[in-house]
Amino acid sequence: GGVLPVHEGEEFRPFERRLPEFQFWLSSQQAVVIALCMTCFEVFDLPVFWPILLAYFCVLFFLTMKQQIKHMIKYNYVPWARGG
Repeated sequence: GGVLPVHEGEEFRPFERRLPEFQFWLSSQQAVVIALCMTCFEVFDLPVFWPILLAYFCVLFFLTMKQQIKHMIKYNYVPWARGG
């Protein structure tokens, strides 16, 4: 986790990257190239029942957001402000 500042000029940074940016972009490009190549072969053309796909997306989204919100609460970070 982040380290609290020891000296006056230091800054508290609670968010540390788990994945380097280069590794992220490399993995993203590999996934796109593989997906584009798979569209050329009929064996990968699988029928998908869209309600199951939608439910899968919602579950992944909510689990990810739950983890992010817990992290923000832990470090007292609120990205929105109340009007007033």
